[in-house]
Amino acid sequence: MTESQRAVVTGSSSGIGRAIAVALARQGADVLVHGRNAAAAAAVAAEIASLGRRAPVLLADLAEAARIEPLVADAWAALDGRVDLWINNAGADVLTGGALHRPFAERLQRLLDIDLRATLLCSHLVGQRMAAQGGGQIINIGWDQALTGGVGSESGQLFAAAKGGVAGFSKALARHLAPNVRVNVVAPGWIETAWGETVNRELYERLRRQTPLQRWGTPEDVAAAVLFLASPAAAFLTGQVLMVNGGVVM
Repeated sequence: MTESQRAVVTGSSSGIGRAIAVALARQGADVLVHGRNAAAAAAVAAEIASLGRRAPVLLADLAEAARIEPLVADAWAALDGRVDLWINNAGADVLTGGALHRPFAERLQRLLDIDLRATLLCSHLVGQRMAAQGGGQIINIGWDQALTGGVGSESGQLFAAAKGGVAGFSKALARHLAPNVRVNVVAPGWIETAWGETVNRELYERLRRQTPLQRWGTPEDVAAAVLFLASPAAAFLTGQVLMVNGGVVM
């Protein structure tokens, strides 16, 4: 990411999305903050503003397909008619609180609506606009185990379905939009998000020991990978899936 570029990060009111948005602002980008919670989004926007960058806020529930086209149009307008980087980070929470105990089909639908469909529709619309403006980058957030089935639980099956679709779609879109628009995927492993903070300690320690770097990742680790893909150093990369998982072999 170079200074004075304009970025959109969906789901940037907390967690990984917040870390990405703040990291981009620290590199000199104006960053549009998106979320569903107005207070949380405003707090992230204030943090970015304190770094001297613009941080418009847009609220939209991406589970509603009809909200996606207006979100893309409003984002372009809020950033004065150009977006250089669009990061599809928004995802459904099916792992914490009562969501974990909802029926399989209900959790699947949430993931398909937000993690898959919203990512595909945003990428499709954003890709068209970036092609018309002569360039840009799309980075989608995936999952390191999406294509290997490394977690045999019901949750693993659900995320493999949604995030496996994100990876395959992103590779195809990268070929379609080349050479002027690049599309890549950042695929986190075990990251200390809201779920990582609440998982039982036995599982937490087992997963830590299984990770070659002997620790869980942080949202800032994922943000650093996004910064790399968005930088001139990654100018010859498109259609790639960058694993951010502490060395776990997939």
